[in-house]
Amino acid sequence: MKALKSTLVLILIIALFNCKSEKENSEIAINNDSITKEENVKVIPITHGTLVLETESEVIYIDPTGGAEAFKGQKNSTLVLITDIHGDHLRKSTLEALKLNDVTIIGPKAVTDKIPSTTSKTIVTINNGDSYNHNTINIEAIPMYNLREEALKYHSKGRGNGYVLTVNNERIYISGDTEDIPEMRNLENIDKAFICMNLPWTMTVKNAANAVLEFKPKSVYPYHYRGSESMNDVELFKKLVNEGNSAIEVLLLDWY
Repeated sequence: MKALKSTLVLILIIALFNCKSEKENSEIAINNDSITKEENVKVIPITHGTLVLETESEVIYIDPTGGAEAFKGQKNSTLVLITDIHGDHLRKSTLEALKLNDVTIIGPKAVTDKIPSTTSKTIVTINNGDSYNHNTINIEAIPMYNLREEALKYHSKGRGNGYVLTVNNERIYISGDTEDIPEMRNLENIDKAFICMNLPWTMTVKNAANAVLEFKPKSVYPYHYRGSESMNDVELFKKLVNEGNSAIEVLLLDWY
């Protein structure tokens, strides 16, 4: 009888251990799934309006500035996107330093006209309304411009590009230098949005937040915000967005 009881106790212990192991394995699988989702497109801030988007197969440099030193430790680029002609977006010395001869560089005509043909074998011009496919990435060029009369001299409509990228089933919006234009407010199904906010060149924190609340991206990254004091308050931006729609995730990265 004692032997039978011991056997039953042993069977019970083994059964409980197996249940616990299955639960732990299930939790690990769930955690791994969430990690995979979070890193579907990795976001790496470089400085101001310069960033890297990284997937398993692509490394996208957006408006690369700061010389090769700014990209030390980063994987080599497979694609470069440039939004505008100003030096915090187009820096020819950085393009040369990064050795992009075999890398596709994309920008509006005002930008590609300024890039020496020796920089890359593949320089592609797309303007507002155009689209381009790079491997599995779809790139849509959308307007970026100023609305205020006194600011029209900074960014005229049609010169620069904002971009909507479809990468690994995510739609990612890069605002470039813009105000809260109708083309931004009318965006749909955006997973990640990079939104500028600094005067006098782009827009106020309040206008940026209002635009975000209208097109409702899943996540928003304020960037390109160093400028006039009190006009680069990203904490206020986060507060305004979250008060208006708590479902929108506001991610504050280290840009400066």
